[in-house]
Amino acid sequence: FLFFVRYRALIFPLLIREGKPTPFFTFVLALLFCVFNGYLQGRSLTTYATYPPGWLGDSRFITGFLGWLIGMAINIHSDHILRNLRKPGETGYKIPRGGMFEYVSGANFFGEILEWFGFALACCTMESFAFALCTLFILSSRARQHHK
Repeated sequence: FLFFVRYRALIFPLLIREGKPTPFFTFVLALLFCVFNGYLQGRSLTTYATYPPGWLGDSRFITGFLGWLIGMAINIHSDHILRNLRKPGETGYKIPRGGMFEYVSGANFFGEILEWFGFALACCTMESFAFALCTLFILSSRARQHHK
């Protein structure tokens, strides 16, 4: 969880080329969601979640961790493809090619959804499952808009 948050908050913004400005209200809402979710996930895992001995070898944890890892790899690779769609100064719409974009039009969204459902399975907490569902609803809506 912390690895992804560091990537998304610190590394990803440095890699983005010039693009459309984000409205301030959207920025504030996203910031509030991330702060609240980060607190909720951290508090859940450090205070309330209890795991039996050998949990790291349990099939739910292993399957969830692999889902998280594969989802994150898809997400990062898809972001790379999207960042490099246009040459500097070039404008206009381009259809991404390569990676998971060969199978789904919103590969970056698919990767992030897979990532957080894997996280939820690995953690087996209501908070992680709620986050995965929020991710599904928000990103599937965005994916549908991008597909159109």
